[in-house]
Amino acid sequence: MLAISVAGLTYSHSALVPPSLLDVCLALPKGSRSILIGANGAGKSTLLQILAGKRLVTAAGADIRVKDRDVFRDSPPGVTFLGTEWAMNPVVRSDIVVSAFLDSVGGYRHKERRDRLLDILDVDLDWHMHQISDGERRRVQLCFGLMVEWDVLLLDEVTVDLDVLVRDELLAFLKNDSETRGSTILYATHIFDGLNDFPTHVAHMRFGTFVTEPSAWPITQESSLAAQFPPATTLFTVALQWLREDKAYREALEKQGFKKTRGARRNELTTRLYHLILKRSTANMTILTKDVVHQLELNLPAISFLRDFSL
Repeated sequence: MLAISVAGLTYSHSALVPPSLLDVCLALPKGSRSILIGANGAGKSTLLQILAGKRLVTAAGADIRVKDRDVFRDSPPGVTFLGTEWAMNPVVRSDIVVSAFLDSVGGYRHKERRDRLLDILDVDLDWHMHQISDGERRRVQLCFGLMVEWDVLLLDEVTVDLDVLVRDELLAFLKNDSETRGSTILYATHIFDGLNDFPTHVAHMRFGTFVTEPSAWPITQESSLAAQFPPATTLFTVALQWLREDKAYREALEKQGFKKTRGARRNELTTRLYHLILKRSTANMTILTKDVVHQLELNLPAISFLRDFSL
């Protein structure tokens, strides 16, 4: 049985920009723990938000199901999404005592599980939300989000603020929960240390598509990933190679003019001078000297049209 099923998903944040997701297809079995790997901007967060029903897909032809139910027309119960934006919410940064906060969202109804998470996450019930660090606030979020049993858990980089010990104990809790109850986890992260024994599947996203669809983990001789990596390769090594490939692919597109070039602008001083002069010439009808135009043309051939404004 599939816990998550996606077909023909294309999504754009705006009609003026390229799609963040392009014809995405995904099939994750019940009880799987899948790691999404990809550079910033690969589409991981957008995909998780759509699966959680937080972004509406209007493009025709997309079929998005969680627990075999349409996430928009027949929202399934038992789906939990935890992302990084929660800790930035002004409400959870106000003067609220953690014990009162957890009780206000029903923590007393899940006392055994709540208390276990309080121990794992090392949370002080007397903390005031406006006085604690981002990492401590993240621990409260995880306790809040995980104390109710879930069937599908969507995690978007929520362990980024945790120290190594708390993160390790949390991952052990999630793995045990998944194995015991047959629940499913889809987890996007950029931290791969200590994660090698956690997933059942790994996947690679680049520019809104799957370069490598969810593949069984760890790598064995029979694994589909064996064509790329030898058996027993660590998750960190796999992620590092995939991200290097992503960067090389993007840089090739930049050289061909299909992507805007990133990194330092070696002629940035000249570029700033150009914009300053152009702004002044437009506002004040300033006439540029031939020397200035010549210096600009040496570095920015595309603006040779400025010659028309020179003496």
